[in-house]
Amino acid sequence: MCIDELNKGGMLVLVDPDIKFKIPPGELAKLFSNAGVRAILVGGSTYGEVNFDEFVREIRTHASVPIIIFPGNAMHVSQYADAILFTSLISGRNPQFLIEEQVRAAPIIKKLGIEVIPTGYLLVDGGSFTSVLYKSHTLPIPREKYELAKYHALAAQYLGMKFVYFDTGSGAKLTVPDEMIRSVKEYISIPLIVGGGITTKEEAKKKFESGAHLIVVGSAIEREPDRVYEFVESYREIKE
Repeated sequence: MCIDELNKGGMLVLVDPDIKFKIPPGELAKLFSNAGVRAILVGGSTYGEVNFDEFVREIRTHASVPIIIFPGNAMHVSQYADAILFTSLISGRNPQFLIEEQVRAAPIIKKLGIEVIPTGYLLVDGGSFTSVLYKSHTLPIPREKYELAKYHALAAQYLGMKFVYFDTGSGAKLTVPDEMIRSVKEYISIPLIVGGGITTKEEAKKKFESGAHLIVVGSAIEREPDRVYEFVESYREIKE
């Protein structure tokens, strides 16, 4: 099961179908698999004109690691995915992303038989107005409000979520604060996924050292996909 792979920890790469990478999706899948990522996330916060199902099929055909959907809406479902992060925007108060999109997607997911990984999704202020903030019509958790982050994460745990995903959004100027990660890690008992604004190996190592179980990198490898190796190395160095 994909959740067993995620429970091992490590690096995740996020591939947005609307982003024009230098190499085709199939080559990306091979590259990321060979680099040793734990899984490949596919999704984004925009709707785009790309055929999502066909894009996931291309990635799945050439990947040797799990393909997990990171949905931006109910349309981000594919028969070719191994699993889906069934996310609820716990940090927001917009019912569309707390439950409405989930209700729309649920019967489709059941029909396709995709593995479901319940995930509490929390947005943190990343110093810029990202696409996910615009699309979700929600406010992020302030960077200095560690208590708010802890309480939202605990609520996600009590709701039965298997992971808590802290994100500052694609292209964010700032990452999730290390101290916030440490505070939340000490307060809850489910694993943390951390993403948004991580652009260097050093930043990735700090997130792991602070308590992140899985780290997501997307924008940093859009122009230079080969950089995935340095991010995977950051996890290996921490483990050693």
